[in-house]
Formats: sequence, C-alpha cells, structure tokens
Amino acid sequence: MKYLSLLFVCFFVSVITAQKVTIVRDAQSPRAAFGAEKLSKTLQSKGYEVAFSDKMVKKSRENVVVLGEKGSSYWKKNTSKFKLDETKLIKKEGFQISSQKNLIFIEGFDASGVLYGAIELEEQIEKSGKLPATISVQESPEMVLRGTCIGVQKPVYLPGRDVYEYPYTPETFPWFYDKKLWIEYLDMMVDNRLNSLYLWNGHPFASLVKLKDYPFAVEVSDEDFKKNEEIYNFLTTEANKRGIWVIQMFYNIIVSKPFAEHYGIKTQERSRPITPEIADYTQKSIAAFIEKYPNVGLLVCLGEAMNTYEDDIQWFTETIIPGVRDGLKALGKSEEPPIILRSHDTDAPAVMDKALPLYKNLYTMSKYNGESLTTYEPRGSWTETHRKLSSLGSIHIENVHILANLEPFRYGSPDFIQKTVKAMHTIHGANALHLYPQASYWDWPYTADKTKSGERLREMDRDWIWYSAWARYAWESKRDRNEEINYWSTTLSEKYGTNVDGGKEILEAYEQMGEIAPKALRKFGITEGNRQTLLLGMFESQLVNPAKWRVYPGFHESCGPIGELLEEYTKKEWNHEKHVGETPPQLISEITAHGKAAVTAIDLAASKVTKNKDEFDRLKNDTYCYAAFANFFSEKVKAAMLVLRYSYSKDITDLDTALPHLEKSIEYYEELVKLTKDTYLYANSMQTAQRRIPIGGDDGFNKTWEELLPHYERELANFKRNLEALKNAKGGQIAKVEVKPWKTAQVTVLSGTGSYEVKSGTKLYGTPISELTKIAPELQNLKGVTFEESSQNENGTRLKFKNDKPVKVVVGYFNTDQKRFLFPPSLETDAAGNAHGQAEVILANAVNLKELPRVNIHTYLFQPGENELVLGKGRVLVLGFIDGNQTINSRDVGFIGKDDVQAADWLFY
Repeated sequence: MKYLSLLFVCFFVSVITAQKVTIVRDAQSPRAAFGAEKLSKTLQSKGYEVAFSDKMVKKSRENVVVLGEKGSSYWKKNTSKFKLDETKLIKKEGFQISSQKNLIFIEGFDASGVLYGAIELEEQIEKSGKLPATISVQESPEMVLRGTCIGVQKPVYLPGRDVYEYPYTPETFPWFYDKKLWIEYLDMMVDNRLNSLYLWNGHPFASLVKLKDYPFAVEVSDEDFKKNEEIYNFLTTEANKRGIWVIQMFYNIIVSKPFAEHYGIKTQERSRPITPEIADYTQKSIAAFIEKYPNVGLLVCLGEAMNTYEDDIQWFTETIIPGVRDGLKALGKSEEPPIILRSHDTDAPAVMDKALPLYKNLYTMSKYNGESLTTYEPRGSWTETHRKLSSLGSIHIENVHILANLEPFRYGSPDFIQKTVKAMHTIHGANALHLYPQASYWDWPYTADKTKSGERLREMDRDWIWYSAWARYAWESKRDRNEEINYWSTTLSEKYGTNVDGGKEILEAYEQMGEIAPKALRKFGITEGNRQTLLLGMFESQLVNPAKWRVYPGFHESCGPIGELLEEYTKKEWNHEKHVGETPPQLISEITAHGKAAVTAIDLAASKVTKNKDEFDRLKNDTYCYAAFANFFSEKVKAAMLVLRYSYSKDITDLDTALPHLEKSIEYYEELVKLTKDTYLYANSMQTAQRRIPIGGDDGFNKTWEELLPHYERELANFKRNLEALKNAKGGQIAKVEVKPWKTAQVTVLSGTGSYEVKSGTKLYGTPISELTKIAPELQNLKGVTFEESSQNENGTRLKFKNDKPVKVVVGYFNTDQKRFLFPPSLETDAAGNAHGQAEVILANAVNLKELPRVNIHTYLFQPGENELVLGKGRVLVLGFIDGNQTINSRDVGFIGKDDVQAADWLFY
C-alpha cells in the first residue's frame, strides 16, 4: 500500500507539472495537419500535454503554437492581432518561425512550407528536450524538386518478357503492397524534406488503367487490378500529406504484352516506326491515367525503344502531350500537370523546341555523371546538354543515376556530395535533384548484404546517410565546411554511440573511401553505365585496349577533370612530352592512399562504438573492401602501363617488370574475396546479359568476387605463358597461330537482296571507295548481303531469312562517330542491345576498305525459324551467316593505320 501511494503521488505531481501546449492548425489542410501531428508526438515524448485547436486560443497563459499558410484566410483570421513580418517569406516551400511571449508562429509560404516549419520546430525540440522560449528561424530550399526514385523492376527479366517489362503484381513485387513499408519510406523522405518520389517502370499503364477501346491490353488480373488501384491511391494520398509529389516514369515505345499479342507485334522494337494503333493505344492510356490519377506526374523517357530523333519529337508532341490534354478534358480541368522530359537517348533541346509552344508546364532531366558518380568537376559535351536545358527557363533536374560504380559497398561522403550539388548549380545551372538508391536499385527494397541470420537488410535503412546528405545539400548547399564536419561527426557519434572524436573518425573513413570509386572509373573505365561493374575489377585486356570494348562516347571527356587516359599517358611518356591534368600514376597513388587512410580512421573508431555494432562492423568491412579494391586496381594499372610501354619499346624487360604487379593484384583480389564471401550476395543488382564488363553477366553468373577470381588467375597464367613464349621466340616474335575461317551456315534469304563474296577487290557499295582491301581470315568464306547505301541511310537495314539450325549473322560496323554510319549496339542507350549477343566486338579492326573507316565485327545469334535482322539507319555491312554453335574467339585483328600502335591485349589471351 505504501508503494502504491508513492506511485500515485508521483503520477499526480507529473500531471500537475506537465506543461500544456495548444497547437492551432487547419485540420482541413493535409500537410498542416500532418506537421501538427508530428510536432505533437515529439512534444508528448518530452512530457508536454498537447491539445489541438482550429482557432486561436483566447488569452491563454499556456504555450500556443500556431501553424498556417501565408495569405490564407485561416492564417489571417488567427494572426490578425499580431505583427508578423512576412516580407522575406517569398519562396515556395519556405517558412519562418517566430515567437511572441508564450506564442510560437509557424508560417509557410505554402502548405509544404507549413509542414517543413513544423518539422524544423520538432527537430529543435528533439535536440533540446523542450519547447524554445524564443525562436527566430527563416528557411527556404535552394532546389525546387528534391526527389528519390524506386525501380518497380527486377534484377532479371521475367519469363517471356523483355527489359523493363514488369507488370505490377503481388507475386513480382510483394513490397509494393506493403503499406507499413510505404509509410516508413515516406516518413524518411519527409524527415529529409524530400518532395518528389519517382516510380520507374517500362509500361505501367496496363497495370493501372483499363481502356474501353482496348479491353484486352490489361496485363493483370481483376483482383490484382483492384489491389493496384487501392495501393496507388493510398500511396498518393499519404505522399500528399507529406508534401511529396508522386511521378510515374515510363519508357517509349513499349506496349503491354496482351496488346502486342493481339496485333502480332513485339512489345518493344527500337527500329519500329510509329503506327496508328500503337499511338492511339498509348495516347488513350495516358489520358485514362491522368483522368484517374490527376495529381501524379509523368516522367517520359523517349529513348531506348524509339527509332529516330524525329520520331521522338513526333511521339512527344502528337501522342504524349495530346494524351495528357485528353485526360484534363475528361476531368474538366485546364491546369497543366507537369511533364518531365528525360534527355536520355534523345535530342532533348530539339524536342523541347517543338513541345514548349504546345505545352508550357514542362521540366527536363539529364543524368549527372551518366550512370555513376565520378566527379564534382563535370565538363564536356554532357555538361553542355545540361546547360542548354537549364537555359530554357523551365526547371532542369539532375538525375544521380544507377550508381554502377558504387555498388554494392556503402557510400556516404558528405564532402563529395556537397561539392557535387554545388556543381549542379554553378556548372550545370540545374535547380532540382532526382536521386537513385545508392545500391541495389534492381533489387529494391533490399541490399546485397549477406547477414548471419539470413535476414535481408533494407536499402533505405542501410544507406540512411546517402539520403540524408543529398537532401541536406539539395535544401542548402552553401554550408560552411567546418560546421558540416561538426554536424556529421555529431550525427555519426550519436548513431554509433561514440564520443565526438569517434564520430569524426567514422566521417573521415566515409570521406576517404568516397574518393576511390569515382577516381578509379573516370580515367580507367570503359563506361559509366551499368554495362560495367567497377568494383568487380577490370581485366588487363580492357585496360590496355579499351577501344575493343567500345568506350562509351563522351564519357571520359564529360565525367572528370582534364587528364590523361592510359594510352595517352604512355605515349607521352615514351615521347617525353609534357603531361596535362590528372594522370594514371597520380590517380592510383591517390586511391591507395585513400584506402589506407579510411582503414586507419575506421580502426581508430572501432573501440569507441557502443551502439549499432553489427552495422558498424559491416561499415568497417566495406572500408576494408574499398582498400583491398584500391590496392588490387592500382597493381593492375601499374602492370598495364608497363605493357603499353612494351608496345613502343619491344623490350621484354617491361613485361618482366609488369609480372610482379599482376601477381600482387591477385593477392589483393584474394583478400577482397575473403572480405565479401560471407558478407555479400552479389556485387551488382542488374544480373542480365546487359552487364558486360569485366565479364558477361548472362543468366545471373559472374556477380561475385569469388566467381571472378579464377578469371583473373587465368589471365595471369596466359600472360606468363605468352611472356615465356616471347622469350623463347626468335627475334622476339612469336610465330602466328593459324586462324581458320569461320564455318558458314546455309540460310534462305527471304528479302530478295543480292550477295557478294567477302574478298579483296569487292566493291561493297559498287563504288571505288568501298573496295575491300584487307579481310580477317575468319571472314574469308563468307557471302555478304547487298544493300543500297541510300536505302540504309533513309530506311535502315532489314533482312528476313529462314534457318534450320542456330546461326549468327556477321555484321560489320564502321569504326567512326560520323552520323551517316550506323553506330554499333550501345547498352548505355539501348537496354535490348544484347538480345542477340551482339553487344561486344568479336573481331576488332577486322576489315579495311579503300577510303572508308575500318570495320569491327559483331555477331547476332538467331534460333531456327523465320527471323528478321532489323538495324537502324546508317551504313552497316551484313557480311554473311555462320554456324551458331561453333566456338569463335574474340581478338583484335590489327588492321590499323600506319601511325597507330599494335594493341598488346593478345598477351592476356
């Protein structure tokens, strides 16, 4: 009884002493109501008693917090008796917080400003533990849009479907229907003051709307369709409360599988012209979507499944914009919802030029560093695209895309991110952010981490610092560096239960390892795209002869500071010429130093950690992984520089000196295997044939370091064998191995075109300049198919044929960037660019013509049946058919110019 009495007294005293706070807010405003509720929960957690009111409390001695939107009747009615200076509250989403005696006023420029003001006060209460006695805060965001994206996509293709084709179903995306997950994700967004959520999918309309004229086009069951309606409405409603604009992305031109089957066409075909049926179906799909979900924006990708830039303009102006207008008409509305035009694989300035007279509320979007994060000093042609789009007067959005060079390790360098956001403003002229998950985009909501319990980690939890840093600097980029070091050190110390020094050491580890992947890719990589998984490494053949792997045009010139690539550096060294900008030796020295510094810092912090120890151990392991990768990669580059030097010197001593570096690289890679074997499920979340570097990812293979190690060991063994053969050869020249012609295949050509023999003297286009002068031995017995040059330029190349056995069509692409020639397959802009195994160069520099560019050979595999080879516009050679089952070896034939140096990659085969 004594203890019960004491408990009652304590409870009675706490009730008497609890301070009361009345929150005055407009309950009819979803964002004000949501902000007020968040504020209330924080106050209650600090011991306050909270009440809500729809109008100002009269002569209250208790604390009162008033929330409202500038200029609204509600705000005027409740604050008319008070003098509030509103002259500086002039930007969207801005807010000001002021106090007068026991009153705190949170005034927003708009509804989102009210919400963010409430969050600001909530954060201050959380830090201090109490309601401030006086307060004066005024803020507004620098970037207009600050958004994240989620891919409603998978690491692999669905059976019977092509790239990007993923209907919304519970079987494929169970997480999509998880309301608790959505609430947690949206709360993470609003806490970071993010205001836009992009959902990426190839063709979402057949999962979300039904069309009277095309009832057969729906891709999901009636039951799933209802679930989709429910979750989509739930998501958009909850997002709106938090000031978040939901934007649906879609690729063009993709149609639903039932629609394609009904009309006997493919769901997507890059070279297909626009047809009336496809245009009508898409226009009506967009109209129905706008009518049903008027508050959802559209992000339009005209690339990857469209034929020409002219088609892009026609499709955008004659199908997409009219579809939006039709939806508005059905709603009886005239206010234009925003449409975002993605510049990927299209001429966005040309599209905008034709579209702006028709539709005013247009935004543009471009990838920041392509599909990776490489620099805060962007330049080159890609930067010029950003500047052109920024100058149009509409909002231009920076897309931090895929992050192919950061998967799968943790990344969170606030310094690098802050500098990047500043560059978006000052160099590109942009004013909005679109942010991909830091890793595992294709496997969202999970990460690649392998845990002891088998439980999958959620990406939004693991990569919290990724979202927090980008959001912080999208809101305000011009923050003092010293203050930022203190902010992040404190934040990290609180997360891991260390003192401030421990937090500073963890920050140091993040920032040191945050330099490694960007520096490694921007001067040594083949591409910034997800065709390459950097952190799995690169083969020596790719370092010494990158052209054979098709370096993505514009990548090196746009995604890093001025500097020299390996081949350029070696040539200058040999010729004793002056170097310019960052060089290979400099970069590998820097990345190894970054790795060492990161390990030192994380080790110093380890003994201070008292919270979230499991996650800290994973972060520590990632730090070690980055250091091991940096050491491995640096040894590979050292060897490559010596091999390239040998191309000039012909001194075997250079190769002898390279060997220990290759051997050492294997030791570091073995360390990387040990560090990742029990901690990661994969390196890359895209696990299809689209991934080619360092090695093909067909059927989900070659996605771990353990799988790659034997390939690197084989490369070393090949080098040792070839080096020994060189030493034993007379005159330092190895006798050339006889190369036999490929085995040809019999097919029935159905297109009615002519043929020619692939041999010296043949004039492929009937002109002197197209005369064959050199031909690789593999091609000797082929019979090419004749095409008219003008027809190829105007209509593209189409070849129908029938085959009883698997065959490969041998196609020759001219090695040039001139537009009158067809460019080779590019997985950066055509995700279906390896559907027939055609993405890689099989024979480099394999054909010479009299006065035309030299030719690289690709092959297209076709299974038995009636088939059609469809290529785009521009000159290209169809050199014949070969047996599809035979083994063919890839190599650089070496038909090069007199001033060119013979490629040295043969040393590794």
